Amino acid sequence: MKKATIIAALLIASTATTFAQTWSIDKAHSRLGFNVTHMGISETSGSFKITDAKITSSKPDFSDAVVELTADVKSVNTENEMRDKHLQGPDFFDAEKYPTLTFKSTSFKKVSGKKYKVTGDLTLHGVTKPVTLDVTFNGNVENPMSKKQMAGFNIAGVVKRSEFGIAASTPAAMLGDGVVLQASTEFAKD
Repeated sequence: MKKATIIAALLIASTATTFAQTWSIDKAHSRLGFNVTHMGISETSGSFKITDAKITSSKPDFSDAVVELTADVKSVNTENEMRDKHLQGPDFFDAEKYPTLTFKSTSFKKVSGKKYKVTGDLTLHGVTKPVTLDVTFNGNVENPMSKKQMAGFNIAGVVKRSEFGIAASTPAAMLGDGVVLQASTEFAKD
C-alpha cells in the first residue's frame, strides 16, 4: 500500500511539472521604466531596454510563477543624451563594468483578485538585494494575428539607489534615494 501511494505521488508530481508553461516577453509591447526625484522639486524618468524576460508557471492564475528578467544598463534613456552618458558612467551605473540589470523571483503570491506581490533578487551595479514589488495581472487574451495566448502585467515598487551603491557621492537633496521602478509587460505563451 505504501509503495503504491509513493508511486502515485511521484506520478502526480511529475505530471504537475509537465504542465508548467513558459511565457516569453513581447519586447515591442513591454517597458521597464524608473522615476527619481531631482532636487526635491521634480521627477526625472527614464527606461532600460529589456533584453530577455520569461515567466514559468503551471497555474493559469500565475500564483506559482517564476519570473526572470534581464535589461541592458547601457540602454538607459532619459531623453537627454548628455545625462544618459553620465548615467552610464562610473558616477552612476558604471555600465562598462556592470552592463546588465537582472531580476529572478523567489516568490509570486496572489494578494487578492488580480493583485500579487513578487519577491526576488535584483542585481544592479554588481550588488544583489531582495526586493518586493507590486504586480497587477491584467489578464490574458489570444492575439488575433499570431493566435498566441498573451498575458499582461504591470509591476511597480521602490528601491533605494544607496543600497546598490549607485551615485554614492551624490547628496540626497540633489537626487532622491528612492527610485520608483515601473514596468508594463506583455508575454506570449511559448
